[in-house]
Amino acid sequence: MRNIFNFIYRHRLDLLSAFILFALIFFTFIIFPKEETKNIINILENKTFDIRQNIIAKDKHVNKDIVIVTVDDPSYEYLIEEYGDWPIPRNVHAQILNFIQEQKPKYVAFDFMFIKSLNRIPNSDNLLIESFKKYKDNTYTAINFDDYSYELRKPPILDPKLKSNIKFNSNKILPERFSNCRPILNELIQVTENIGHINTPKSDDGFIRSIPAIINYPKFNNDNYNEYEDNYYLYMTIKLAIDYLNKYENANIKELVVDSNNNLILGNRKIPLTNDAQVILNWYGETGVESDKTFQYVSFWKVLKSMQAKEQGLKPLLPDNFFNNKFVYIGTNVFSLSDIKTVPTSKYLPGVEIHATLLNNILDNNLIHKASVPYNIIITVVLTLMAVFTVFKIRSVYISVCFFILFTGLYLYFSTYVMTKYNVWVWIIIPVAVSIFAFVCSFLIKYLLKSRDFEYTYKLATTDGLTELYNHRFFQEQLRLNIKKSDKTKIPFSLIIIDIDFFKKFNDKYGHQAGDAVLKHVAKTLKSCVRNEDFVCRYGGEEMTIILNNTNRDTAVRIANNICNTISSREYELNPDLSVNITISLGVATYPVNANTPTALIEYADKCLYNAKENGRNRVGFIE
Repeated sequence: MRNIFNFIYRHRLDLLSAFILFALIFFTFIIFPKEETKNIINILENKTFDIRQNIIAKDKHVNKDIVIVTVDDPSYEYLIEEYGDWPIPRNVHAQILNFIQEQKPKYVAFDFMFIKSLNRIPNSDNLLIESFKKYKDNTYTAINFDDYSYELRKPPILDPKLKSNIKFNSNKILPERFSNCRPILNELIQVTENIGHINTPKSDDGFIRSIPAIINYPKFNNDNYNEYEDNYYLYMTIKLAIDYLNKYENANIKELVVDSNNNLILGNRKIPLTNDAQVILNWYGETGVESDKTFQYVSFWKVLKSMQAKEQGLKPLLPDNFFNNKFVYIGTNVFSLSDIKTVPTSKYLPGVEIHATLLNNILDNNLIHKASVPYNIIITVVLTLMAVFTVFKIRSVYISVCFFILFTGLYLYFSTYVMTKYNVWVWIIIPVAVSIFAFVCSFLIKYLLKSRDFEYTYKLATTDGLTELYNHRFFQEQLRLNIKKSDKTKIPFSLIIIDIDFFKKFNDKYGHQAGDAVLKHVAKTLKSCVRNEDFVCRYGGEEMTIILNNTNRDTAVRIANNICNTISSREYELNPDLSVNITISLGVATYPVNANTPTALIEYADKCLYNAKENGRNRVGFIE
């Protein structure tokens, strides 16, 4: 047992560091994460993601085979002038599609939902449907799911060919479920299966960082909508990517599988999913900036003008075969059409560019995936250990603070590096916050321990080990300090010297252990008879002293008499069968009334003590 205590004492700082570490981890991961706190941490963590994305976007390059045909502000003005209203007639989309398809693009995807028939131009819808039918192998369009009430819109029953059969080998995946759907032209659904959803939900702070790869729109089995079976629908761009991988990379994707690690398997590519079946996008630079790091935009009006020029035998605005072998997205970036989003790298991103970003991520196989919770906990443990041991192993406060700032900065660099190199999102907020908390707590504990050690050392240096009274050195120091104080304030103080009567005979009769017990008893009684600001000291042997702060001679004599009577009136029990009476003799001196130096004050009090002994002991002595 003694060896155990010695080991604990020798390694107390290391054991304390480990205790702090595990206490912090418990506090952080068990007690701390209430719902509101989780939300705050998530918001802050998302902001660190945005910062990292903006940093690494500088080194990213988009795929130049992706082209976005956009209804921008000039195009919107042109279309309103030309057709008088928005949405424009469906036959215009059909003409655009035919014009692009003639140039042999890889794929064409509309970020438009052709919701209901537009009857103002005869046969307009039919022309669109015919074009989709003609190019059904590489043309895509969109639907959207929502939670509108059944009273407003009865949930439509979608054609079974639109849903995707997905095998979930992960029990952590739970795609978001929607209760309603915005239907598109049924005739369009009849001619093509290339229809996927384009839901783009925002985070709590209004940013879009991820999109739902899979959505659950259940099939209801009765009009009460309380019986249903799950049906899963893919994001439009993921459907397009699957067809591309099968056709151009021979991926042979016949069955969709989500593995046990939450990855949607697409041939030799893995699409990492969050627990709600979302994919976190790896964003590119600020949109609208002409550079090789942003997607190539083509105004809708230029495509229309080029189409018309070709029909008229004129030189088109766009080069021949401009869309050849391209991925073409068609959408809008006009504020008034409510399709502008906020993403980590841009406040104003056209919704159509989200589809292009996802496709680019899939082609480059660089979608972001979050590091697992155990991995993040290990990081937190390492950072916390470094913070704790930095405090306890480095003596200099300045160096330990600099070292802590250094390795925290290195971790921030590491978190950006792994996102750049490996597309991994590791935590920043919790590891850094916990390590800072550990660093501060460790400093507090370290200096509390130092303070405690100092107090212990000071006590050893100033206290008598037997009686626990202040020792002779402390007495001499306090005597000098009180004289200086009295000289400054002109307020007297007094000194009492005490001697236990016949102590040598007591020791001879009962033994030194009994004598030590009597010394402790007298010391305890003396402390109980004076104020906290007074100093009770062991002067030597059986002699003790009391320095009475701010006390004149009359008060000091009264206190001395009270102490004398208190000691003599009590019997002290040496053992169950023996009790003894103890008496003391006392001498009192007051500064500056009786003396004006420490030595003279002690001598005067000592003479008074001698007088008490000469006059029968058990009394306060005086100089005649």
